[in-house]
This record gives sequence, structure tokens and C-alpha cells, in this order.
Amino acid sequence: MERYGVQPVDSCEVVVLVDNYIDLLLPSKEGVLRPPLAKGEKIPEDTILAEHGLSILLRLTYNGKTHLVLMDAGYTDIALSHNLNFLGLSLKEVELVVMSHGHMDHYGGLTWAIEHIVRKPVPVVVHPNAFVTPRFFKMPDGKELLFPVMNRKAVEAAGAEFKELSEPSVHMDGHLLVTGAVERVTPFEKGMPNAFMKQGNKFVHDDILDDQGCAINVRDEGIVVISGCAHAGIINTILYAQKLTKMDRVLGVIGGFHLTGPIFEPIIGNTIEEMKRINPQRLVPMHCTGWTAIKAFEAAMPEAFVLNGVGTTYQF
Repeated sequence: MERYGVQPVDSCEVVVLVDNYIDLLLPSKEGVLRPPLAKGEKIPEDTILAEHGLSILLRLTYNGKTHLVLMDAGYTDIALSHNLNFLGLSLKEVELVVMSHGHMDHYGGLTWAIEHIVRKPVPVVVHPNAFVTPRFFKMPDGKELLFPVMNRKAVEAAGAEFKELSEPSVHMDGHLLVTGAVERVTPFEKGMPNAFMKQGNKFVHDDILDDQGCAINVRDEGIVVISGCAHAGIINTILYAQKLTKMDRVLGVIGGFHLTGPIFEPIIGNTIEEMKRINPQRLVPMHCTGWTAIKAFEAAMPEAFVLNGVGTTYQF
């Protein structure tokens, strides 16, 4: 396995633009900045929005300059645009977009996001399987629920230039690793058994090979691993990032762990045991992790655990 020499950043900030959960009363603490309850002395009449989606803004500081990367774009542009405006943030200076995979709750606001980035064309790193269609869930009663399809032409017309990469790749002057298709080695992370796709003239199980994560090397501290949904498994994602970077110390794990519902809840215990062995300094399960798993992580790893809320900034 080639070593992907990810250059260290001096600091990294992870700003949550879209997620499933919002709590305006969560307190800030060292390295975890919550959005203010009030602007000046007045509590605003408006508020941040939550939705079943994910969008993260990365601020990477190196060589005396801060660079912006957008990972995913939420389910709709409603939450993404509203929250950016509420937080006083902009996507204008974003240099790179990374799509964790091709599901609707991650690409929904992508066209809007591309339209609001100044520098064109906007490079969008994506696994080729993100464009596979049709994809569907097969329900217990036999019903098939079709996934929406990303409007590739609309995204490209807005100014995107898709970089279809299935292998690991480094970006941002070598400071950001995108894993590509995640190596699957754990015995318990088996993907979504009810996910299917069309391959040629046949319908086959959808392994969601387009699922990928990001890793950032924070100088002298370790790596921060960021997942979208971790359909490949959050432990697999971390192990692969460690393998690619040849770095064992994990400073933070942030993102969706996809442990919600009766299919995945039986592996919560296995996941927690492996996560304890990895021992990240900060653990932020969000989006599709599910409330049962989130509570279990808090109970098992209270020193590392942070309950996420939309608008939170994590500083590394």
C-alpha cells in the first residue's frame, strides 16, 4: 500500500452547516464553539435549521493562509443557504468540494453551493459510483423505494468540474486526503443489506462503493477523520485513513456513522469496542448515527464524546 503523505496543517476547523440535530442551549467548551444564542443583547427571531442531511465546511490553515473545503451539501439548499446566512458565513472562497457519496441527503444543495462559489470551474471530488442509477431500498413488504438521481447536468452548468476518482487522492497542496472507496476489513460492518442497484441488465446488491471520507493531518497532533455516512463502516473508514497516512494517532472522528435502526443497532457494541481501541481524542457522531448509538457512545466514551448541534465549530 502506497503511503499517501498528507502534509500537516497548522490548524483545522470543522464547521457543521447542516445536520439532523439542533440545540441552541448547548454550551461551548475548549475546541468546541457553539453558535451564539443572541446577537449583542437580543435573541434573534430567526434560528438555525436542522434537516436529515449533512454539510461541513473545512477551514485548513497552512503556509500562513486559510483555505476552504466544502464536504457535502445537505438534503436541500433551504437549510444550507439559510444556515450560512444565519451564521454570517459564505461559500464564495471555497476551493474544493468533496462528495462523500451519491445519496440525496448529501448532494441536495450542491447546485446552489456551486453557484455561490466564485472561482470557476469548481473541482468536485466524487467516486464514479455516485452517479449509478437506479438505486433503491427493498423494504420488508417487498416494496422498492427509488433514490432520487443527482442532476449532473445542472451541477455542471452551475460551474462544477467533477473529478471522478475511485482510488485515494490528496488535494489542497497535499493537505487533504480523500480516501476513495474504503477498504472493508471488519467482520461486523457489512453495509446496507436492503440496498440495491442496476448493473447491466441485472439488479444486484449495492455495496455503496462511492462511500468515502476525508483525513487531515494536524501538525504534531494526529489525524482528523471525517465521514459522510460511513456506509463502508466508520471503523473501516478510520482504519483505512490510518493505513493510507501511516498515522496511528486519531485526534478526532466526526460525521455520520450509520448505526440507526434495527439493521445496524446490533453492531453498536462492536463499533464502540473498536472505537475505544482507536481512542480518538474527540468523537462527534452525527447525522445518520442514530440516537441509540449516540447515547451509547456518550456512556462508553464520555471524555471524548461531543453532542453535535448545527452551527458548531470544532477546532483542532
